[in-house]
Amino acid sequence: MRIDEIRDEIDRLDSELLRIFNERASLALRIGEIKKGLDLPVYDPAREKRIFARMTSENEGPLDDQAIVRLFERVIDESRRLERIMTRGEH
Repeated sequence: MRIDEIRDEIDRLDSELLRIFNERASLALRIGEIKKGLDLPVYDPAREKRIFARMTSENEGPLDDQAIVRLFERVIDESRRLERIMTRGEH
């Protein structure tokens, strides 16, 4: 496979990741609305630990588990930030 073909595949995957990130954020907003109605906190450390554990147990590499945790920490942090902004008006 040539470098431009590999880059085309990376571009395709990046577009898919963008779609998935936004779909995940939309679902987080739905959860935020439910939490708001139940007066639950946005931050759920036990849930985050379960996500990290599941993702690292499913990880087949080449990214190591620490990289996977860092990536998911960022995704979760951005979802939490969006949830706060949209459901509680926090910045």
